[in-house]
Parts: sequence; C-alpha cells; structure tokens
Amino acid sequence: MSSFTGHVEYSKRRLSRPKSGQNHSIRPDAELTEFLVPAATSQAGFQRPPFEARAQDASQQTRFSKYSNIELPEVVTPKPASIHRPEAQRSLSAEQLKTRESNKCFVPDYACPRSHREIVSKEGQAQPQSMLASPATKLYTIAHLILFSILGTLARLGVEVMTFYPSAPVTSSVLWPNFAGSLILGFLNQDQRIFREEWGSFSSPEDWSFHPTNLESNDADITQNAGQSHEKVKKTIPLYIGLASGFCGSFTSFSSFIRDAFLALSNGLASPSLGQSSIPSRNGGYSVEALLAILILHIAVSISGLKLGAHLAMAIDPVMPTAPFKATRRFLDPIIVFLGFGSWIGAVFLTAFPPYEAWRGKVTYALLFAPLGCLLRFYASKHLNPRMVAFPLGTFAVNIFGTITLGACFDLQHSRSIGTDTMSCGVLEGVMDGFCGCATTVSTWVAELNGLKRRPSYIYGFTSVTVALSLLIVIIGSLQWSQGLQKPLCT
Repeated sequence: MSSFTGHVEYSKRRLSRPKSGQNHSIRPDAELTEFLVPAATSQAGFQRPPFEARAQDASQQTRFSKYSNIELPEVVTPKPASIHRPEAQRSLSAEQLKTRESNKCFVPDYACPRSHREIVSKEGQAQPQSMLASPATKLYTIAHLILFSILGTLARLGVEVMTFYPSAPVTSSVLWPNFAGSLILGFLNQDQRIFREEWGSFSSPEDWSFHPTNLESNDADITQNAGQSHEKVKKTIPLYIGLASGFCGSFTSFSSFIRDAFLALSNGLASPSLGQSSIPSRNGGYSVEALLAILILHIAVSISGLKLGAHLAMAIDPVMPTAPFKATRRFLDPIIVFLGFGSWIGAVFLTAFPPYEAWRGKVTYALLFAPLGCLLRFYASKHLNPRMVAFPLGTFAVNIFGTITLGACFDLQHSRSIGTDTMSCGVLEGVMDGFCGCATTVSTWVAELNGLKRRPSYIYGFTSVTVALSLLIVIIGSLQWSQGLQKPLCT
C-alpha cells in the first residue's frame, strides 16, 4: 500500500511539470540547479544527457546572474583577471620575426598584422602596410638621440649660467640641471597619455595595451598590467627615447656632480663672488661636511624632482593630449632625421667658423662632442643593463667611464703645459661639458635607484658614488696635492 501511494505521488509530480513545447516564463526549478554548473570537458564520444544539455544551455542564456530566485553564488564564475585579446595569438611571418630580432626591443605580437600583405581599407582600396623596417626605426632613434642630446647640452649650459650667480646659496652649478632633468624624466615615465597609441594598430585600436576597452575601472590588476605593458612598449618608441635618454640624460650630468663633490672635499669649489685664488683655507673636518652636503643635496634634490615629475603627470593626465602614431611616424620622425644630423653638421661649421671666438670653448665644442657621449650611453645601457637585473651595469659603466674621462681632461686643462693654450683648453672644456656630460646621467641613475628594491638600490647608489669619487681623488688629487692646479685661460 505504501509503495502504491509513493508511485501515485511521483506521477503527480511528473504531471505538474511544464511540457517542453509550452512557453513558460518560470525559471528552471530548484531540482535542476545542480546541473547549472558548467561540466568538465567530456571524453571523446561521450554525449551529455538531454536534461544536462538543456540545463547548461539555459545557464548560458541567462549567464547565471539572472537567477534571482536561486541562491547559489558559488555557481557564478568570477571574471578572469586578465585582458582578453582575441587577436593576441596572431602568427608572425619569417620576415617579421627577423625584423623583431634585429630591433632587439619589445614590440607586442598583437601590434603586428598577420602577414606583410596589403591591408584593405573600408572603401575596398588596398593600402600598404604602415610598419616600417627596422633600419628606419634605428635611423629614427639615432636621429632623435643626436638632436635631443644637443638640445639637452644647450639647456644644461644655459641653466648653469642662469643659476650660478653671486651670493648663490648653492655653489654647485649642476644642481639645477640635475633637478630639472630628473623632473622631466619622472613626468615621462609616469605619463600614460602622450604615447597611448604606442606603435599604432593594424586592425583595431583595441589591440593597444592601454586602450580603454581593455581596462576595467574596478579591476586594479588589469590596470596595473596594462600600465606595465604600456611602459615597456613606449620605451621602444624613437620619440620617447629621444626625450628620455637624449634630452634628460644630456640635461643632467653625473660626472659634473662628482667633480663638484671632489672640489668641495679639496676646498676648491669656489663661489661666483670669489675667485679661485681667494678661497680661504679651512679645517679638514669642514671639507668632509662640504662633501656630505654636496652628495646629500644632489641626490635628494634629484630624487625629489623625479617624484615631483611623476605627480605632475598624474595631475594633468585628464587633459594631456595623445601624440598620433601615424602623424608621428610619417612626418615627425623624418623631420627629426633632417634636424638631428643637420644640427650636428651645423655644430661642426660653428666650431670651424664661430661668430665669436669665445663661443668655441663655452658652447660649440660641447655641442660637437655631445652626440657621441649620448650614443655611447644609450647603446651601453641597452646591451649591459639586462645582464644584471639588480645592478644596472650599463649605466654604472658609462658613469664611471665618463667620470674618469672628465678627471683626465680636468688634469690636462689645469696643468701648466696645456692650460696656457686657449684652443686646447677649449677642446678639453668641450669634452667635459659635451662628451662627459652626455655620457653620464643623473636622471636615469636616480630613476634606477627608485625602481630597484631597497637593498640593491643602496648597494648600487653607494657603489656608484664611492667608486667615481675615489677615482677622481686619485686622478685630480694627485695633481692638485703635488704640483697644484693652474687656472685655465678658457674659463
């Protein structure tokens, strides 16, 4: 009797269910909710039961979030914390792989088309591919470095003249250039607007690593990953390289900073109000205090400028314009090639035929040697910095080499045999201000200190300052404390 009653109740429940052909607005009943979870990948040849297929199809249509009458929050799959790029798996041709290998820089796969075939526009007309070969990119990079190294040298020399005045509170002439160059580099590193288009797009702007459609305002991980990807890509753009490595690296000078530190230690850092021969003698303890003052002041001011530039970039980010990729690549880069090499040739003519003889020692020689130092620093950092992640070997090498070169030129300029020759003195001054000033950099140095972890940062900074200062003590101090320094005629 009990079994018959159970059979009747089971039949009633089956009859109470809606038929498959009827259209009902009722959501799937609670007895099938366990089938709403997406099933694992089935084996080959295995077919799902009909009721499971219907339940999974219904779950895909309603996308889980619409089941307000079913309290199963664990069923709702969380959104993946990664950027979905349907075009990111494009295949590159052999020529593209060869081009990227020769460039030795990071260019995302999704920034390249599937092949080197012509791209068809919306009107149906074929347009040639806008990606230029690697030799053109290398030529543009070199031209940007040449032009902006000359501009950075001019800016440094001009700021030194304007800020080195009588009764100045700081007697180090390179302090303000180091601050200004670090500020500009901090702005460029933090900025996410100017180079937002990166290397352009061949199919859709959504392929850009920082395009708004790839970001979610409520997902910090996606924003951070996109920012890091954008930072890597923009460091391969010739215009960014010219501004950061060319202008900021040449605007600041690590060798001049260490030279002023040595002069403070040796009581040779004179005020503009006093002559070199009018410096009063002092106790050795005061010289140590002067050395620490120069070291702490330059490092602290440069790091402060780097931070201030980053804060400034974040403050004006909503109103900062974006440089269009096509206009930059088609018009600006070729113009920079003409201006870069033309400026260097112009510096040669100004050195050979100066309007005023005093321009040679103060300006033209420095402009003549500036691009050489900038190119040396760029390629040394490019090839040596990746060798040691916790210690930027390339920047360290050029800073030490430039400091040694400056010390040798300083000795020759202040010696009794060469210091009396005006032309030789001017050439040495140009090597120190142009080649050594552009080969060594404070802006990149403090940016690396800020980017490293605490322990490697202290090791890198302390090693750089200690080695450079010790070498100048040996090179310049041996002449100063044995024969004395002769005042050059060209300064």
